[in-house]
Amino acid sequence: MGLSVITNVAALAATHSLARTSAAMDTSLERLSSGYRINRAADDAAGLEISEGLTSQIGGMQQAIRNAQDGKSVVETADGALGESTAILQRMRVLAVQAANTGVLNQTALADVQKEMSQLKAQLDHIAATTTFNGTPLLDGSYLGTFQVGPDVGDTRTISIGNTQAGMDTRGLGVSTVDVTTSVDIPATVVPAVSDQPGPPAAATMTLAGDYVGAGFANTFTSLDGTITYNGKTFDLGSVDYTGAVTPTDYLTALGNSAAAALGTSPSAFVGTATGLNFTGDVPAAGSTDADAALLTPEYTGKSGASAAIPLIDQAIARISTTRADLGAFEKRLEHTVARLGVAIANTSASDSRIRDTDMAGEMANFSRIQVLTQAGSAMLAQANQSTQSILKLLGA
Repeated sequence: MGLSVITNVAALAATHSLARTSAAMDTSLERLSSGYRINRAADDAAGLEISEGLTSQIGGMQQAIRNAQDGKSVVETADGALGESTAILQRMRVLAVQAANTGVLNQTALADVQKEMSQLKAQLDHIAATTTFNGTPLLDGSYLGTFQVGPDVGDTRTISIGNTQAGMDTRGLGVSTVDVTTSVDIPATVVPAVSDQPGPPAAATMTLAGDYVGAGFANTFTSLDGTITYNGKTFDLGSVDYTGAVTPTDYLTALGNSAAAALGTSPSAFVGTATGLNFTGDVPAAGSTDADAALLTPEYTGKSGASAAIPLIDQAIARISTTRADLGAFEKRLEHTVARLGVAIANTSASDSRIRDTDMAGEMANFSRIQVLTQAGSAMLAQANQSTQSILKLLGA
């Protein structure tokens, strides 16, 4: 090729090579300083897409582990409370067995036993009402927990404790009527409430047999015992204070006021007749469902007596034991979930590292190579720039 003062082809070629080497050095320096092989999409477009997907999985699994551990805490809280409830029921059973020994105990002694039994029942209700996790009740029958224990939609675990009709209080456990003093069971007839679902809405009624207006009405009122459950609340018929009552109206007023305070009903909900004591609930509202109607349907439960109390308590203990077994199995499942997620995070992180992270040893070797090329390119560019000096010799000749 001829000599030219306009275009230094050798210098252009050296400059081009040096520019590429300099760009490669910038990339290598960036990888070594950041620790990432992929710092922008242009470095590896396909690898970046795969890596971002793996990063999402890793972040989701890390949060899922925390979610599962929170779920385990919920289960442990409920199990601890139910363990105490079991201890209370065991003590109640001992008292029931003691009270059934009527050959030794008189009514005064039975009443003393019932005092402790009533306090234990109140504590059962207290535990069921106050056991919460982050403000959410656990034992009132409403708990249905769903835990996101995986990085993807639908990767959940669900557990319920009790149900809407049976929490872990005395009513839900079936021991609200446990009374070791006497056995009382008044014949009761119930007409269920009708919701707006089948329509038209109608109030429920309940009739307790007996003459509440004729001769001896006072004894009929004072002999009322057992409980009425209505709209999620319970009313002890034997708790009414009839002091000062003279006429049937007086007795009905005392009964109605006590029921209103306990159940939230109208004071005139009770009406006495010669054949029974009628209780009328509220009419279900517009748009009410069958579940609403069930809540507004009263239920009468008589007092158990000592002998009948024993199987009732046994059933309650069995129900709590079954619930605790379910909770324990669920907790163990969460533990295995956490262990599985830990292994998955380690393996997924390794895969992501192979795609995105810098191989420091290999990149350092590459950097050393590029440094040599840069130095060589700079030297050759200098030589190319000097090569045109021979033209001056020709011009001087």
